[in-house]
Amino acid sequence: MFHVKHSPVKGRGAQSASVPTRFGLAEREVDGDWRDYVETLDGPPVKLRTTVIEERPKSILTFNQSPDVPFDRSINAYRGCEHGCVYCFARPTHAYHDLSPGLDFETKLFAKPDAAELLRKTLAKKGYQPKPIAMGTNTDPYQPIERDYRITRAILEVCLETRHPVTITTKSDRLLDDADLLEALAREKLVAVSISVTTLDPALSGKLEPRCAAPAKRLVALEKLVGLGVPVHSSISPIIPAITDEFIEDIIARIAELGVKSVNWIPLRLPHEVAPLFREWLAVHYPDRAAKVMGIVREMRGGRDNDPNFHSRFNPQGVWPDLIRARFKVACKRAGIGKARFELDCSRFCAPEVGGQLRLL
Repeated sequence: MFHVKHSPVKGRGAQSASVPTRFGLAEREVDGDWRDYVETLDGPPVKLRTTVIEERPKSILTFNQSPDVPFDRSINAYRGCEHGCVYCFARPTHAYHDLSPGLDFETKLFAKPDAAELLRKTLAKKGYQPKPIAMGTNTDPYQPIERDYRITRAILEVCLETRHPVTITTKSDRLLDDADLLEALAREKLVAVSISVTTLDPALSGKLEPRCAAPAKRLVALEKLVGLGVPVHSSISPIIPAITDEFIEDIIARIAELGVKSVNWIPLRLPHEVAPLFREWLAVHYPDRAAKVMGIVREMRGGRDNDPNFHSRFNPQGVWPDLIRARFKVACKRAGIGKARFELDCSRFCAPEVGGQLRLL
């Protein structure tokens, strides 16, 4: 169970650090009358800090057979994400570490410094067949700690060296730090980038995704990538009914003005512990419309907070999603923008030797 706070946790998306009960973990609960006097006795609470643990996995490329996603392999350089998007469907993965999908997910992070070398070893294996590697499918490859670790950049360097195609999904303008690599990859038809824009309201973004780049910065990143010739796409994701849906038309019009040629939308998903975390967030930031928002969500998901089934999880049913689809279609037609059609080149892949040298033949 997640316990509702009466005031927001500053700078964070989740409002609690409760441990889930799915795996039989002991529940954490702070209790006692002393809590009424804790600030008098101990002073103001210590600011919640981000910590990073380095992990050394044996492999870095993850393969999937999901029938409703457009990629079969991915890399996640980090576990957890400091961006703190309260709606993030990856939050439940932190429960595998006996950590909270709430505040732990955005403050207790894991980095994989050996990711690029592990990728090199995978690409060097006999019989490896290249297909685009997806980055940013679970946690953001350009979250704040990338500034120091530069793991994503190292991975892109391997992709450029071996002529291996890669796709990137992010909510950060920090990817412009790698503009040189992205431009070089784009010239070889080896990269496509998707930047998600949830809202154009910086105040709402600050509550919903507190440590992401502001919407205006993401728009600047889209414009600069277009100018560099990088195939770039924008995703309005997730669309949250009665919270962010009012921005659909304005976002589409704005990104079309920047020269972005394709856009899609993804409905809000609330798997496992994300549902109570999101309910808690609504109770703190939008208590006046919390019941309305969740009522619409449940109507879209067949009476449940979430639909985990393939295909239907991205294709909610009912009046609300039908209305969103209609609005989205009209806005795209008006703006002259369509669906993504990026053809990446897998034909010139050159496997490296384990020692780091490219094969000559």
